[in-house]
Order: sequence, then C-alpha cells, then structure tokens
Amino acid sequence: MTDYARMYRLGLTPWERYGPAAGAQLRPRLEREARERGNGPRRALDIGCGRGMFTPELARHGWEAVGVDLVPQAIDAARGSAPEGVTYVVGDATDLESAGLGTFDLFLDIGCFQGLDTAQRAAQGRGVTALAAPEATLVMLAFGPSIYRRLVEGVSRVEVESAFPAWELTDVEEATTEGLGWPMNRTSPQWYRFRRTAR
Repeated sequence: MTDYARMYRLGLTPWERYGPAAGAQLRPRLEREARERGNGPRRALDIGCGRGMFTPELARHGWEAVGVDLVPQAIDAARGSAPEGVTYVVGDATDLESAGLGTFDLFLDIGCFQGLDTAQRAAQGRGVTALAAPEATLVMLAFGPSIYRRLVEGVSRVEVESAFPAWELTDVEEATTEGLGWPMNRTSPQWYRFRRTAR
C-alpha cells in the first residue's frame, strides 16, 4: 500500500496505460450485470479506483457509483472530473467497513486486489462480504503470478477464491494483454466474477 501511494507521488502510474483495453472489456460485463439485475437496486463500489478511470462507466450503465482509494491525491483528481451519479471517497480497501459506505449490489476491482499481501487480501474479502447486499456480485480483473512477481504483483485463481469464501466463483475468462508493456504482458490477466452465496 505504501509503495502504491509513493508511485502516485512520483507520477508513476503504469497501470493506467492498460485502461482503454480494460475499459473495452469491462463494458459488456457491466451490461450483463445491469441486464441480470433488471429493475432491482443498483449500487456499485469501485475498489482501488485511482483517479476514477472506470467508476464513471458504472454510472453510464445505471449504477449509483462510489469509488474508493487510499491515495488522497488520486481521489482529488477523480473528484475533479466526477460525473453525476459518482462519488469518490478516501478509504482503505482492506478496511472498507470503517468508511461508512453502506451496502452494494456490485463490486468492481480492477488491479487493486492483486497488489495486496495475503492478510490484506483476506481483509478486503471480509470487507466486501460485510458490505454486500443479497445476491451481490463482484467483478475483478487481476494479473496472474509470473516470474516477474517482484516487478508486477499477481495472484492465482486459488488466492483469489480463498479471500472470498462466502462467494461463488461463477466465471473466469482470460483478459487481453493488448496495451500491456513488458513485463505485465507476461502475467496472464484474468477476469473473475463472483456471486454472494446465501447467508
């Protein structure tokens, strides 16, 4: 987490280069979420939202969207261009319950979870579960582990599933590596979709 904040201070945010490719893959997934929810409640949380690259996409698909990130500088930038229906909050992805965010029907995590250690991932999983409305879903994009793990964090499917024991993994799909430079294009990015199981 400290390294993440430092990279913002230094102006080093290489993950943003992948934004256009990730956004193109995200749109049909949000269309699916909206379609399956129908006229039901639509409140979404973008975890580790950074400067708000993807949060507005939630609003465009009919969600009341909240973006949360640990770095005030990133949140300030996101707020400066926030469209109607989007709110940004400074908060810790590993302590979501303390932010007073309420409950959500959809959680979005694009690259946040993979940068956490084992204990932090478990903490994020507990926080997401605590804030989940019945039948909530979680859509996550994460890079897989590779020999370059010291340069680019990554997680395996087992590591992702283990952090969300109260959730059912419904889909796993390879993500494109288009737009990724070395060594990120060696990390096998994956899209995961979870559904909150019955309490």
